[in-house]
Amino acid sequence: MTDRPASWRMPTRKQMERMAAAVGRKAPATPGPAPSDDLPPEYWQALLDDPRADGANPVHRASGRALRLDEIPQHLLRVSCRRCGRTVETQKADAIRLYGQVAIWRDVGQRLLDNTCTIRTGRHEEDGCWPSYDV
Repeated sequence: MTDRPASWRMPTRKQMERMAAAVGRKAPATPGPAPSDDLPPEYWQALLDDPRADGANPVHRASGRALRLDEIPQHLLRVSCRRCGRTVETQKADAIRLYGQVAIWRDVGQRLLDNTCTIRTGRHEEDGCWPSYDV
């Protein structure tokens, strides 16, 4: 048997009984709300007071890749491939000119990568790049 510190030893029966009794005493005095209970009004007020609640800032409203081109604040857009490591950059003005200002950045980035993709296997499921959006 190895020499282990006292903290590694199994507690005695008396110690386990004391620990079990202590667990029962530490129960909260008032239980929290049940899943079917209504949420308190303070919770709803905090949601309404959040500056992002009105949708004024599109960056908080949607992730960067789901934004339309006219909603993206950066002027340089970058998408890279997780498969081959290629990176494609374009200016926001050029992307709007080519694809329109209501085009979704995810679709535009995928097209930019696919237009120059070098990994072609012949199988639709395996062809193309795996985009990583840097917006």
